[in-house]
Amino acid sequence: MRYTTLISAQELAARLSDPDWAVIDCRHDLASPDAGLLAYEAAHLPGARFAHLDRALSDKRPAPDGGFRGRHPLPAREAFIDTLRDWGVGDDTQVVAYDAQGGMFAARLWWMLRWVGHEAVAVLDGGLPAWQALGLPLSTELPRPPRGAIGLHPSLVETVDARQVLDNIARPTRVILDARAPDRFRGENETLDPVGGHIPGAKNRFFKDNLQADGRFKPAEQLRAELSALAPEGGAVIAQCGSGVTACHNLLAMEVAGMPGAALYPGSWSEWCADPARPVATGA
Repeated sequence: MRYTTLISAQELAARLSDPDWAVIDCRHDLASPDAGLLAYEAAHLPGARFAHLDRALSDKRPAPDGGFRGRHPLPAREAFIDTLRDWGVGDDTQVVAYDAQGGMFAARLWWMLRWVGHEAVAVLDGGLPAWQALGLPLSTELPRPPRGAIGLHPSLVETVDARQVLDNIARPTRVILDARAPDRFRGENETLDPVGGHIPGAKNRFFKDNLQADGRFKPAEQLRAELSALAPEGGAVIAQCGSGVTACHNLLAMEVAGMPGAALYPGSWSEWCADPARPVATGA
């Protein structure tokens, strides 16, 4: 059985020692970029490798053309494959990503594996808190897995760039779904990007609205009802956020809800607002 969206702590615990499984710790703090690594070194799921958002799941080097690609631009697909091999991932590996923030960062890794054509990847539902709530063990041992042999395969997902988003504003065919908090969407309390507001015509779906009070995802039927109210055409969606990270949480929620096919705008608001020629909207 392959897990392609979510996996429970109980299910993961039963397979944790399987050599064909790889668990990746994605904990991060945007305000303190080394906090996730420090937390990982203090204690993590047994056998888990660590994925740093800024170093493994992004490429912050200047773009070849000198342009700005947002705060968390994607690495080259080939470079990400090399990282996966360092983590011991092969074509037949079941990957499980987790964090302690309701999947806020783990969903980015989930999406990126699909981006390089690997379908057997799931997010630990409820993350580290769900694991600890069951009294399951943690470890301080740093694993050294043998190098994996995953190959680069056709992508299972779609990305769009700023030009395509601009075209969609002029001729709307897809719903633009913004995963940021409502105040940032309205253009209030912006602390991460130099301009407040949102892409004209976008709808707001705060990624935390995908979760229940215990940090686990809402049932598929509930997600489908809520997301369908925003995107009646199902997967005809462009997902974005501040920098292409929490938008992946909405993409995961759509997959759980049985609404596949949405695209990611990786540069998201941070790239969009960097060009004063691009239109900006504020308010609800």
